[in-house]
Amino acid sequence: MSHTAYIALGSNLGERRENVQAGLRALASHEGIRVGKVSTPVETMPVGGPAGQAAYINAAAELRTDLDPRQLLAVLLDVERRLGRVRGAERNLPRTLDLDLLLYDDRILHEDDLTVPHPRLHERWFVLSPLAEIAPDLVHPVLRRTLRELLQDLRVDAVTGGPVAAARELAGRKAVVTGATSGIGKAIALELAAGGADVVIHGRRADAAEEVARLVAQRQAKSRVMLADLHLAEECTHLVEAAFAAWGNIDVWVNNAGADTLTGAAGRWPFEKKLQELLAVDVTATMLLARAAGERMKLQGRGVIINMGWDQADTGMEGDSGQLFGAAKSAIMAFSKSLALTLAPAVRVNCLAPGWIRTAWGENASQAWQERAIREAPLKRWGTPDDVARTVRWLVSPAADFITGQVIRVNGGAVR
Repeated sequence: MSHTAYIALGSNLGERRENVQAGLRALASHEGIRVGKVSTPVETMPVGGPAGQAAYINAAAELRTDLDPRQLLAVLLDVERRLGRVRGAERNLPRTLDLDLLLYDDRILHEDDLTVPHPRLHERWFVLSPLAEIAPDLVHPVLRRTLRELLQDLRVDAVTGGPVAAARELAGRKAVVTGATSGIGKAIALELAAGGADVVIHGRRADAAEEVARLVAQRQAKSRVMLADLHLAEECTHLVEAAFAAWGNIDVWVNNAGADTLTGAAGRWPFEKKLQELLAVDVTATMLLARAAGERMKLQGRGVIINMGWDQADTGMEGDSGQLFGAAKSAIMAFSKSLALTLAPAVRVNCLAPGWIRTAWGENASQAWQERAIREAPLKRWGTPDDVARTVRWLVSPAADFITGQVIRVNGGAVR
């Protein structure tokens, strides 16, 4: 039994609890499947479908299996059929038994008739609550948050105990995120999509950008992939022109792209070469993109720009990296404040200053750096790309429409 899968079970016809138990027995009797943990059943009112339906009994179960995801899905459908499930043209009809494949190891699949993780598992209390009961620390492979955290974030109706639809406060907005194919940029693109925004995904590698586009689609948002080498001023200009041409107006522009001079071969470059790289991408490209996008936003009468600084730029850090990033990011922090004055009141401009964020460098840093990151943050943990992304989502939302010209630290409270 080499794989772990999680399923949801639901019934609102006939002997509901017995239907759920019968489904579990049928699965346990199938070769290649062993039923593990099973949640406490919960009763909830139906979501959607014809009026007057009976309440559901819902549960979640852990399966250990030798079957691949498509084989397992076929077994689930067969068990539904054998226990009286009738599928009609209308959605959300009453059913004797409903079996949904929620998770399969940490696989991410997006096919016509098979999507894993289940695209709405994090939005449905009657799915997420039983699942979090049996696997609270399991990490959602797309959202990169534990089931416990997702359940804590899910809003629940105080009267019915049912789920409240996830906020889509950015619905209708068009956003551009540079450097969106990995790390913080990828997290920002997905978080904006979760808020309802359509996203232009910028990167240098088409395959990585297309993968992010697929994840954006899972959040019911549209995307465009645009490749550009931001070392070149003409490609910065072209990126802005192409983004506005594609969608007419751009409401949000996030300048996240930055040079990686810490990992791989670049980590061994001499100081002078690292300086040239940071000045080209982190400073010059950010300024050119922000100015060009800002001018167009001012003409359209609205927009938000987010740039990226560094929380130790104005306090200092020893070593070559401290000198390099301190100079580059201080320039962007100062530039952002001035650009905010230039573009006000139509366009808001803010700068984030992340601290110790566990990106590719942080994941492979030495034990000394691991201990330092935790020691310097009063919250006693590394930050994550999602911590930064959630801050961006708030800053570009209507909730922050009185915030401009600010440098906002996302660093767990570190003051060094």
